Amino acid sequence: MRFEKLHHVAMIVSDYQRAREFYVEKLGFPILRENFREERGDWKLDLKFGDGELEIFAIPGAPPRPTYPEAQGLRHLAFRVEDIEEAVRELEALGIPCEEIRWDPYSEKRMTFFHDPDGLPLELHE
Repeated sequence: MRFEKLHHVAMIVSDYQRAREFYVEKLGFPILRENFREERGDWKLDLKFGDGELEIFAIPGAPPRPTYPEAQGLRHLAFRVEDIEEAVRELEALGIPCEEIRWDPYSEKRMTFFHDPDGLPLELHE
């Protein structure tokens, strides 16, 4: 068996419209599919993410994600950008605050974090 690429990343959000506005309208992810799943009473939004997909589920009654102290499981999503300073300016112009840009000593690239409406850490990495 050989894993060739990441196919998709799935996440659960607390508010479908707020998440849709953030990921589609503000961050600019193109919509591939958008479905209300009647039998489950939830929304599933599939967004184009490079060669893969970002799946967003809005499931009523899902418990909130623990943040600090960090819990086991997905820690954050990281997005590669060409120019981190430009990306930070664009996010902040949309009202999305970013942490200070810092140097990753392992990759030797610049990086920073921001958060989605549910507090999920999102990273920008050059």
